This record gives sequence, C-alpha cells and structure tokens, in this order.
Amino acid sequence: MKINPNYSPNFDLKKRSLDKINFIIFHYTGMKNEKKAIDKLLDIKSKVSCHYFIKNNGEILRMVPDSYTAWHAGVSSWKKFKSLNKNSIGIEINNPGHEFKYKKFSKKQIYSVLKLTRYLIKKYNIPSNCILGHSDIAPDRKKDPGEKFPWQFLSKHKIGNWHNLDLNKIKKGRSLNINNLFKLKFINNLYKIGYPKNSKINKNKYIKNITVAFQRRFRQELIDGKIDKECLLISENLIKKFN
Repeated sequence: MKINPNYSPNFDLKKRSLDKINFIIFHYTGMKNEKKAIDKLLDIKSKVSCHYFIKNNGEILRMVPDSYTAWHAGVSSWKKFKSLNKNSIGIEINNPGHEFKYKKFSKKQIYSVLKLTRYLIKKYNIPSNCILGHSDIAPDRKKDPGEKFPWQFLSKHKIGNWHNLDLNKIKKGRSLNINNLFKLKFINNLYKIGYPKNSKINKNKYIKNITVAFQRRFRQELIDGKIDKECLLISENLIKKFN
C-alpha cells in the first residue's frame, strides 16, 4: 500500500503511546474542492489536521504520523472517552459534503478506505465497535462522513458495525409511531451503544441531533430525526455489537 507524505504542522508536539490508539474516525472534508481541503489541513492557522487524507483518485496522503495526536475530532465523546483526538486515527476523505453538493464517494476512495483501515485495524488491534464517524462522536456539531458513506458495505469487510436485521421486515416499521416509553428506550439504547450525552443544550434538540446521527449511520434511506419503530429495532440489534 503506497502512502505519500504531505505533512501538516497541526498536531501535538508530544508523542503519544501507540497503545492509546483505540479508534478510527472517518470524516469528509466538506470543502468546495480537493486543493482547498488539502491547503486548509496544511495551514497552521486552521488548527485542523488528520493522520490520513484520501484523494478523489484514491491516493492516500499521510499528514500526521500515527505516533502524534492530530487535530481532527475536536470536542467529542464516545462511551467513557472524551476528546477523542488523543485516542484515535483521523481519516479525511475528500468530499464537498452537505454544504457544497454532497456526493457519493468514488470507488477508488472506498477501495483505499478498505486497504488503509484494514492495515490500521491489524496494526493497532482496533475492534469494529471503535470504528466511527465524526457525527457519531460529535452529533450536535457534525454530519460527516454522512449518509452516503458505505457503512453497510464496509461492515461486510469487518470495518465497523452494522445490524443484521432483514431490511424488508424492519422497513415496515419506518415512520411508524411509537409511544414515549419506547422512544425513551431508543435514546437509552443510543447511550448504551456509545453516543454521547449532552446536558448543555436543549434536551429535545439534542435528542433530535443524536437520532439524526444514528440515522445517517444506520438508517441512511431516511434522515428525518424522528424516532420510529424501525429505529428502535435497529438500536436493539446493535447493542450487542457495541458492547
């Protein structure tokens, strides 16, 4: 696997212990074009970076060595972990994102995601339940890598988790209202899976935010922020995989 160096100045100068690497976090760049995305990650004033950058043509750039903490996750949380920069590898995949005509990731990009992630999983012994998207760990702030990121496909290659329910059966529960007790159960399921709690913003707004984040990852056909029976069934199935 060829990885080309293009180093960013945006990282913690103190080396970290490699046994602290517990997560892989996927991002999209959310910039108008690839050059602007790379330029931003190389700009010391931006204060953002990543460990790896995957270009449109599948080329992989190394921007920060694994032994240093890159600045990609920001304010973030998953289960007992806070500020996940220090515990993760950040992978940026070039894509304009929701702000600039979000599009499908190219086949070459996904092939590189497969190669790179398999390598990192093996090197750092990272379990599937620790392979996440930026929106998983910061649901009140982020949308990336978004609903066009092929989580289901990647899970078939043992990268990240996906439910194993019959799609035709659970689809019958889509948009089917459930009572408040079951809605509360769904939210508690998300917390058990690992989604962060946040008491600093309006409770109803935050519940919608984490529901949307969950849907972007596990129910990509409909992102409406509404808790229905399909969402509940998927969450119940996933609890075992994430614990």
